[in-house]
Amino acid sequence: MIVVIIGGGPAGLTAGIYAGRTRLKTIILEKTLPGGLATSTSEIENYPGFPDSVGGPQLMKLFEQQAKKFGVKIQLAEVKEVDFSGDPKIVKTLRTDYRAKTVIIATGSKPRVTGAKGEEDFLYGRGISFCATCDAAFYTDLDVLVVGSGDAAIEEAIFLSKFANKVYISVIHDEGIMDASKIAQERALQNPKLHFIWNTMVDEFVGDEKGLNKVMLRNLKTGEKIPVEVQGCFLFFNTQYRHLPGHPEIKRPGIYPDE
Repeated sequence: MIVVIIGGGPAGLTAGIYAGRTRLKTIILEKTLPGGLATSTSEIENYPGFPDSVGGPQLMKLFEQQAKKFGVKIQLAEVKEVDFSGDPKIVKTLRTDYRAKTVIIATGSKPRVTGAKGEEDFLYGRGISFCATCDAAFYTDLDVLVVGSGDAAIEEAIFLSKFANKVYISVIHDEGIMDASKIAQERALQNPKLHFIWNTMVDEFVGDEKGLNKVMLRNLKTGEKIPVEVQGCFLFFNTQYRHLPGHPEIKRPGIYPDE
């Protein structure tokens, strides 16, 4: 009998290391490449033990090597079906059914995207980011846009202001209304580097072979297109965003990760 771990990102690999060290026969099922979303981060500066930072792919390769050191097998396969009703538990892939005493689900997450025109051209290292802590230093003395007004968006915008020249914030609400806590709002409104653009959502991402250089916003009340010249855009919006009038999800269902 084996331990099956569904997902080979940082959590899945860590679970594999723990299981392998206790001499359990363990297999990790990963549908793409070991390392998950961390492999798309070019530089990680907030992981302990790497004072000079480390590349995401490099760090995840170390995770993978450590898991294999303890006898963990990593199988590139997508899980199609599970049956946890009995014992053993059954995990089915396209070619193999695995029978396990224990199944650990570590399927991770995907960043929420806007679905706006041109977005796919600038994901992952070409201008659109999902982690200010990871990528803020790349935008030192440049202009960036944050999409969203919840706690994550506002806190990350404040962090970005330590590096960027200007931080624009696209907010779907009327002027003065945000989703963040009052304390976060007060801090943001007092920050001279933060510039709010109210009643807006992303309409299009624009750039060239070098990367992103402009985000076109659309005013939700007037329909006016507002060009914002920036070199980076950070997405931190909540589920309200996808229910706005004219949101691309209506035209392109299925591109958003489940909540």
